[in-house]
Amino acid sequence: MTLETRKAAARKAALTRRKTAFDSQAPGGAGKLSEVLAGRRGVPMAGYMPIRTEIDPRPAMAEAAAHGPVGIPVIMAQAQPLRFARWEPDMPLVPGPFGAQIPEHPEFFEPELLIVPLVAFSRHGGRLGYGGGFYDRTLERLRAARPTLAIGFAFAAQEAADLPLEPTDQPLDMIVTESGIITPPASSSW
Repeated sequence: MTLETRKAAARKAALTRRKTAFDSQAPGGAGKLSEVLAGRRGVPMAGYMPIRTEIDPRPAMAEAAAHGPVGIPVIMAQAQPLRFARWEPDMPLVPGPFGAQIPEHPEFFEPELLIVPLVAFSRHGGRLGYGGGFYDRTLERLRAARPTLAIGFAFAAQEAADLPLEPTDQPLDMIVTESGIITPPASSSW
């Protein structure tokens, strides 16, 4: 079985688990994320506008925005790193590529902490996304310039024991779910 076939199968299984978790979620799913971000007040950070059945980070992002800059991703072009536009609760947004909302008048900045959406994760910091490589390219670029913390945010049900990963996949420094915080081993090679 090829790597792409394994990735497609892992995505399909994880998206099914994510939809089930999304449909049965309790209020307050971003509570653990708020706890993590509270210890990093004022650090320039970026979250995301949830699409489909992604867990919603906006309550935690709104709290963080009261203390420092918070951004959301803007897709500039296919196969390019993301850029991040400053976001504030209740600001005007317009539809962007792939259905995600973006600021009507983007003001770009570079975050030092990224809240990363995902399809599946492993306890070792592996992340499976949608397959476009946007976050891998973005994290590689940001980490080349300065330390950049990548926090995967997902439902606990999205955990996978083993993920098909490539050398270009950027590791997560932490995974936060609605029920807990996972810190992968620092020396993990997935």
